[in-house]
Amino acid sequence: MADLEERANVVASGLRRSEEVASVRGRRPGDLADCVRVLGDVHAADRYPADWPDHPASWLTPDGLLAAWVAEADGRIAGHIGLSRSCPGDAAPALWSHRTGGRPELTAVIARFYVAPTARGHHLGAQLLTHAVAHARTLGLHAVLDVLPTDTAAIALYRHQGWTLLGTTPQHWPSGRTVEVHSFAAPRT
Repeated sequence: MADLEERANVVASGLRRSEEVASVRGRRPGDLADCVRVLGDVHAADRYPADWPDHPASWLTPDGLLAAWVAEADGRIAGHIGLSRSCPGDAAPALWSHRTGGRPELTAVIARFYVAPTARGHHLGAQLLTHAVAHARTLGLHAVLDVLPTDTAAIALYRHQGWTLLGTTPQHWPSGRTVEVHSFAAPRT
């Protein structure tokens, strides 16, 4: 009995420790090199982004970026998310507008969202997503996003968080290829 109780205490203390060391904060300029390193790990494991950018640090800071956050675990960057104004190639703002009657300018696009393969399973993705959606709401904007159908773990997270599938449309990428994307909208408050 004591052995079982001791194991339960070890598990509980481990959970408390991981909750204490996992955090989300605003991205700082000095974080970009670590963000690119983690992005490289994600790309090797998951092929995200599908087309590796020529300048990854610039890719993480697109035109129209409203804010970006990083997740830290054990003092190291373990994830990233950005919130941007919609760009001409984004499908989700137009689909949200069509569905709700709101202007596309009332949306903010979740982008550059990833968690290191070694840090998954600790709810960092959910924490990052929650921060970005909350920030969009403070700006009076509704969060939307586009995701490749092959990003099944991300889609599972969005569905679990109550996001609504707006539709699936072709998207023309700067690389010259056309891909199908699923567009989602954050839950209404």
